[in-house]
Amino acid sequence: MPKITRRSAIKWTLSGAAMAALRPETLLGADDKQQLADVPVDKPYKFTLEPAGKVRPVPSRSIASSPLSVGFETLDRKMFQPERTYQHLARLGVKWARVQTGWARTEQTRGKYDFAWLDAVVDSLREIGVQPWFNLGYGNQLYTPKAPDKSAVGWAPVFDAEAMEGWVRYTQAIAEHFRDRVRHWEIWNEPNISGFWKPNKPSAADYVKLVKQTAPEIRKRVDGAVIVGGALAGMPTKYLEQCMEAGMGDYVDRISYHPYRPVPEKNYEPTVAAWRELLARYKPGIKLWQGENGCPSQPGSVGALRQYAWNETRQAKWLLRRILTDLRLGIELTSYFHLVDLMDYNWGSGPSGKNNYKGLLRGTDYTPKESFHAYQCLSALFDSKTRTSEVNPELVSIEGLAEHRVKYLRCGSFVRGGRAIYAYWFPATLQEGWTPCKLSAKVATPPDASIEKPLLVDPLTSRVYRLAGKASEGTLAVDNLPLLDYPLLVTDAAVVA
Repeated sequence: MPKITRRSAIKWTLSGAAMAALRPETLLGADDKQQLADVPVDKPYKFTLEPAGKVRPVPSRSIASSPLSVGFETLDRKMFQPERTYQHLARLGVKWARVQTGWARTEQTRGKYDFAWLDAVVDSLREIGVQPWFNLGYGNQLYTPKAPDKSAVGWAPVFDAEAMEGWVRYTQAIAEHFRDRVRHWEIWNEPNISGFWKPNKPSAADYVKLVKQTAPEIRKRVDGAVIVGGALAGMPTKYLEQCMEAGMGDYVDRISYHPYRPVPEKNYEPTVAAWRELLARYKPGIKLWQGENGCPSQPGSVGALRQYAWNETRQAKWLLRRILTDLRLGIELTSYFHLVDLMDYNWGSGPSGKNNYKGLLRGTDYTPKESFHAYQCLSALFDSKTRTSEVNPELVSIEGLAEHRVKYLRCGSFVRGGRAIYAYWFPATLQEGWTPCKLSAKVATPPDASIEKPLLVDPLTSRVYRLAGKASEGTLAVDNLPLLDYPLLVTDAAVVA
């Protein structure tokens, strides 16, 4: 097949049979209220294309760098056994892990710091090729005695002079201890909600006070420290603006956020654009980190998104959409919460007897779910060797489809080793299911990329299929592509070789 090079564009047309599948209730923005009834196991899509193998996993140690991260939080409350995860994490292929540090677990006698538990975590992660980035928190009953549990989750030290002095000393000690192993430090977790900002009401001004007293202590001790501010629950634009107005931009290098939502694309892109515009007014060039986001894999979970009907297949689809949405928008780092289900969850009042089923590994036996393998596939294809295309795919038309539905189709353009990768999907509400459509695509590659031997990659299963395409005037025309409720990838054989 002739080499295809040209400006980035995609022309999409849907077959007439597909029109009925695009029901209004399945579109982005449909009613998100779901009932936790019996959740059926979603049937896998049966591809009729010729199989061409699978994407091979790449261990983290074999990847130089990557924007992909995984949650390793809550060890301050001992909610999972890290030793049981490393063999799996080593094979996942991500390069980052968000680690909560746990002031209360480290300082149990005033002025004495025991970092042995955290040393073991940091060294084990680094040994398998995963770089920890620290989330610095929470409170400490030694200084915040009103906290109902020894973990003192969410109890901020800024409201008491003695507690603040203790916090600064702790910050100095942990920064000194890990100065040669950890460069990225996030200050606190979700200070904009009451569950993690106690005992007073959430206040951007109070949070920035904590940042202003914490960040300099880290910078004094950690050469080239990268300070991450925010760690915001959701994407609260007003709260972020108040933080920047209070001077947070003078102390941080990145802004992080946790955009939990059942449809990961819903209202996300315009909010990211608004945030970038807002931040440019205060600190041009500051980058965004999606620092915590996940969904359950079964009913009965606790935590965010628990009220929706989930199963392991829907979780894997959600993960693919979450991560590829962040990559197509150029988010510098994106992290999935969590590596493993969190059992007997503790919000700061002691163990609850309830479980958070957002993990890539099952909390009962630490075996991988579908989401683990889906993330493994993305990790192999979207490390730092892959970049977002300079010109995003252009949606030209979808034949016969109303304009208000056309805009919901999502696609992203990437370049890897001189070859193009196109991701495309329909952001249907996962709880309602999706009737697959047949898509015809006309693809023109970016100026510095090509597609010579076209393939279709299903990242849900890592399976690869051959595409019969026709080259004409610098474009590749492909018929009968499935349009599903999770991303598929059109790329070149050299990408998955």
